[in-house]
Parts: sequence; structure tokens; C-alpha cells
Amino acid sequence: MKRKSSRLRELPLAALPRGSLSQASSFKPQASQGRIRVLGIDPGLRITGFGVIDKTGNTLDYVTSGCIKTPADGGLALRLKTILDGLGEVIAANRPDQVAIEKVFVNSNPQSTLLLGQARGTAICAAVLHDLDVAEYTALQIKQAVTGQGKAAKEQVQDMVKRLLRLAGDPSADAADALACAICHAHGGQGLGKLATAGYRMKRGRLV
Repeated sequence: MKRKSSRLRELPLAALPRGSLSQASSFKPQASQGRIRVLGIDPGLRITGFGVIDKTGNTLDYVTSGCIKTPADGGLALRLKTILDGLGEVIAANRPDQVAIEKVFVNSNPQSTLLLGQARGTAICAAVLHDLDVAEYTALQIKQAVTGQGKAAKEQVQDMVKRLLRLAGDPSADAADALACAICHAHGGQGLGKLATAGYRMKRGRLV
């Protein structure tokens, strides 16, 4: 039996009971027919975030999330292998039905864009090696689906992810982005159906 990589870090964020913001409860997987499990990935050469959610009808449930950290002193090949192996562990442990990944943002630094693209390609390969369908979304699409506006700040995305999944704690920035990608997919990607987020509004930079 393979040991879990020391580079793989899962976050034990228990989901709160529906309608409650005070008491945490442990997650219980739903085995009912019609459940779709989505793995969201926020690719990065240094840190790759991942988040797994279940969608049953119009309900989303948190499963797990975390980060895969690559060795700072490692070469490119070792870093990409760490991402491939880490996501392979996540997929094997959680058995998602579909995968959603953020598209590469082209910035003013061509080298950074190229490295990010290689990390993203490795993440896609991890999914394809497990015969999983992969959907791709831009950062604007993800923010729009989760917060209702495409130019939302990272803190607003984190806050909305916490609210939508009824989390007892705050996910890390990378894990939150991955969960947001999974939520975006569940909102309307790949025919999964739209989950309404009406009723939220912006107040002092936070969704309430």
C-alpha cells in the first residue's frame, strides 16, 4: 500500500449543518443515486489547490480540500511529478466523477505563464489518466458563478465558498479557489444544472 505523500495536505474543514453557522458536524457521504462528485483544481507550480464537493440535486456538500506543495529546491520535472502524484492520490481517495480546472491567465511575464501552463497541463494529465472528463473555466467565469461578479477579490471568493458549503472554518486561498472552480462547474458547467445564489449582496467588500 502506497504511503500518502508528505507534500499533500488536506484541510479538515467540517461542514456546518444546513441553516446553522455555529455547530460543526462531520461530513457523511451521500450514496444516493444522482449524486455527482466534482474535483476542482487551482493549478500552480509552487502550490496546487484542490477541492472536492458533492452535488445532489440543487444541494452542494463539502467533501475535502487542500494543497499540494512542490519542493522549492526541486527542478521542474520533480515539481511536475509531485503535482501528478499528489492529484493522483486525491483522485484515488475521493473518486470524483468529473474535474474542473481554472484556465491559465496570461500575464506580462511570459516565463511565469509558461510554467503555470505546464503545471496546469500536468493537472489535466492526472485527471485524464483516471479517465475523467475535464471542464475548463476562466477566473472571471468562476468568480461570476460563485460571487455574482467577475471582478470579486480573493477574500470575497473565500467568504462565499465558506457560506455556500457551510464550512466551519476558512479554507486557504488556494483551496478556496479550487472549491470555487468546483462550485462553478456545479452551477452550470457540463450540464450539471444551475444552483442559484440569489439573496446575497455586497456590504463593505463582503458578501452578506
